[in-house]
This record gives sequence, C-alpha cells and structure tokens, in this order.
Amino acid sequence: MSLHTTAQHLVTLAEGGQEGGGHESLSPFVTGGGALIALLLLLWITTRFNRDR
Repeated sequence: MSLHTTAQHLVTLAEGGQEGGGHESLSPFVTGGGALIALLLLLWITTRFNRDR
C-alpha cells in the first residue's frame, strides 16, 4: 500500500463517522437532567452520612 492509498482509506473511514453519533431516542436534556438528579442525590446522601461537622 502506498502512502496515498493509506491516506485515502483513512479519510474515507473518518468521513463515515459524521452520520450522527447518538441514538435518536436519547435527548440531551433528559440525559443531563438525569445526571444532575443523580449527582444531587449522591450529594444529599454524602451529607447525611457526614455528621462529624
């Protein structure tokens, strides 16, 4: 394989990943909101166990 052919294959491979990247049913707002709720719940649990202060 020559350098030109290898570069052409890499460009073709890189262009194939531009079609989306996510599932249609995944909403960024729902995913972010769920992560926020999970982190707030973990923060609340942590502060309940830390009674030393």
